[in-house]
Amino acid sequence: MAVEIKIPGLGDSVTEATIAKWFKKAGEAVAADEPVLELETDKVTMEVNAPAAGVLVAILADDGAAVKVGEVVGQIEAGAAAAAPAPKPAPAPKPAPAPAAAAPAPAAPAAAPAAAPAKAAGQALPAAAKMLAENNLQAADVSGTGKDGRVTKGDVLSFLENPPAAAPAPAAPAAPRKEDPREERVKMTKLRKVIATRLKEAQNTAAMLTTFNEVDMTALFAARKTYVEAFEKKHGVRLGFMSFFVKAAVAALKQIPAVNAEIAGDELIYKNYYNIGVAVSTPSGLIVPVLRDADQMSFADVEKKIAELGKRGRDGKISLDELQGGTFTISNGGVFGSLLSTPILNPPQSGILGMHKVQDRPMAVNGQVVIRPMMYLALSYDHRIIDGREAVTFLVKLKEGIEDPQRLLFDI
Repeated sequence: MAVEIKIPGLGDSVTEATIAKWFKKAGEAVAADEPVLELETDKVTMEVNAPAAGVLVAILADDGAAVKVGEVVGQIEAGAAAAAPAPKPAPAPKPAPAPAAAAPAPAAPAAAPAAAPAKAAGQALPAAAKMLAENNLQAADVSGTGKDGRVTKGDVLSFLENPPAAAPAPAAPAAPRKEDPREERVKMTKLRKVIATRLKEAQNTAAMLTTFNEVDMTALFAARKTYVEAFEKKHGVRLGFMSFFVKAAVAALKQIPAVNAEIAGDELIYKNYYNIGVAVSTPSGLIVPVLRDADQMSFADVEKKIAELGKRGRDGKISLDELQGGTFTISNGGVFGSLLSTPILNPPQSGILGMHKVQDRPMAVNGQVVIRPMMYLALSYDHRIIDGREAVTFLVKLKEGIEDPQRLLFDI
């Protein structure tokens, strides 16, 4: 019995995907629920499993093909066993080309139509002709308003007073790019193309600005050192820095709700929930899985979910639903050594926090120069909805939460 392999649902806003690769070839045996092909959408890659055990007897859409939800892309003969491929038949000899047929005699040319009477359009009256000659112009250059379209002296004067704008010179064709044998051309993946499009869209649409601050990580380091062992024993996960920043961001968003809002046409949508996107770098590109209702999550919930989403994101196992519905994003370029950056908004969100590398720096504290572990913070925001005062206040509130983490630690 033949069983169809269909493209599954891809999420609310995704109707099309690209077949990245087939894991199996036609004629190979497959097990039930075994991955048989990989799909690539504009948000994530995902695997499609075999609906039944048997033999893959037909591949109806090749690697790189664009497919839609519900489309049949292959068939499995359920219960069949793989057989050795039959030898290919020898190609049939090509038939000898037929002799070319004699060309038909050319048809007699049609009689030329009778000449139409000459029109006066494009001709200049004597005074106009003299003025045209004096200004190196042709009658055809000037629109005539005289009888039968003749060019008058007034037409020439009007033309000279308001000459038409010169047509722009055609751009010189770009010289072909010289290829270098040490270069390699690789086609962009669907995910990478969408990332490029969305980032450029954010720059073109939002009135994007970035404000900066710095945070002293001394108290957070101390709090983490105090609780890290007991936390891991109790919850089975290590206490990291990201959970503190998620909690501090939620607290600041509650005080400055515009940073958690978005623009929809001529309306502002204020969200009384806090879905925090956490940027994760994967081999295919940057994805932003979402911690839903982060305000209701404990530190342990946040750490476990971030670890889970990060691993599944790198393995290409993230579902589309887990990438949608974020209200604010946190990106940590510090894990790659970034000291300072200006993160780009993740539309339609209006704010994104950039974390950076912690670095010991001399700081003035109570009149003394001391060495403190410092991190630069960056908040990029859409100035159409968030005023500068609100952006700065948000970042200050977040900084205060990190520098006094005890206010965040009630649910450790």
